[in-house]
Amino acid sequence: MRIGSSLALIAIGAILKFAITWSTSGINLSNVGVILMVVGVTGLVISLVLANTARRTDVVHHTVRDDSTELPRSDEPRV
Repeated sequence: MRIGSSLALIAIGAILKFAITWSTSGINLSNVGVILMVVGVTGLVISLVLANTARRTDVVHHTVRDDSTELPRSDEPRV
């Protein structure tokens, strides 16, 4: 779950919790909205933690020093 889908779940959950006024038999839309908001917030926190830890990388620069005086070998004879 990425940040965008987490925000979408939070928005859909908030709409179901606060904006929908009609009711259905067997399903409480207010509870479904709260569940979606909780799942969205959990996904958002996990996404932000993973994004923050992924940026903490160390860059190592290697310097290769070539002091050899040998000529490169070639297996092909020169014409």
